[in-house]
Amino acid sequence: MTKNENRQSTTPARAGRTLGSTGPTVFPLGLGCMGMSALYGEADRSESIATIHAALDAGITLLDTGDFYGMGHNELLINEALRTAPTAAREQALTSVKFGALRTVEGAFTGYDGRPEAVKNFLAYSLQRLGRDHIDIYRIARVDPTVPIEETVGAIAEAVEAGHVRHIGLSEVGADTLRRAAAVAPIADLQIEYSLISRGIEEEILPTARELGIGITAYGVLSRGLISGHFTRDRALAPGDFRGMSPRFQGGNLDRNLDLVEALRKVAEGKGVSVAQTAIAWVLSRGEDIVPLVGARRRDRLAEALGAMEVELTAADLAAIEEAVPAGAAAGERYPAAQMAHLDSEH
Repeated sequence: MTKNENRQSTTPARAGRTLGSTGPTVFPLGLGCMGMSALYGEADRSESIATIHAALDAGITLLDTGDFYGMGHNELLINEALRTAPTAAREQALTSVKFGALRTVEGAFTGYDGRPEAVKNFLAYSLQRLGRDHIDIYRIARVDPTVPIEETVGAIAEAVEAGHVRHIGLSEVGADTLRRAAAVAPIADLQIEYSLISRGIEEEILPTARELGIGITAYGVLSRGLISGHFTRDRALAPGDFRGMSPRFQGGNLDRNLDLVEALRKVAEGKGVSVAQTAIAWVLSRGEDIVPLVGARRRDRLAEALGAMEVELTAADLAAIEEAVPAGAAAGERYPAAQMAHLDSEH
């Protein structure tokens, strides 16, 4: 690992972090809202809205969603939460939206559409559902293999010029695609999975992003709850819960991964903090250009995540964490094979 890749944050815990050289300055943690609408079983709408309000009240500014989360449900939920939030909180909120995923009535994913005309169409519907006149960061969820990334990014750049979008983002792209996209227009950030058990970006993608002045919004920092310290071997998942198909939650893989969590728990307990706080604090420590997205669906989980910003990790702590959860130690891929095939970042 290069010196640049291993740099640690030295700013005060709640100081803002700027997404790349051209993006907005945001609170050090963002709120990932997907689980309030999809893929983790039923969510309580009132509690979801209360959680968004609590996040805004705590200073969180970045709300991350996708137009395909619940087929528009998540954008409408955010709309309601912002409409019912205090004016000051509503005005500080920044929306990060992914688009492009194609779905059936039954909820199956059938591909991605990155054509310029599709970008304009997706954007028009998102603005309507969100009830806003612009989206702060707009990105295709996965690269459309039939459309050059230059065309997709060029269409978002036109939306920036028109005032409908403030900044361009990317999601799950590899280093080469990152360079091609950045040659077309300024890219604020790359949204990509990054956690103690998903460290693939450290080899090439993260150094490339830093070279190009592109920030990282890290999702999956608790690996969908797997390394939160709350997931147990005997937990029964609700129908439709994505984790029921995730390789890391299957059989022997789950056993191996939860053994890693128990090793991490010993480090956390030694500091008097939770496993989740330790895992989030580790991502925060990776650099001031990285903003972890926490997928809290409830206020108690949000409060726990916010506590991670008060956790100071010393060199000894980081070494202990590395020993407990070495890079590459996770068992199983982070997505089922069919979805892994859609990840430009993995090719």
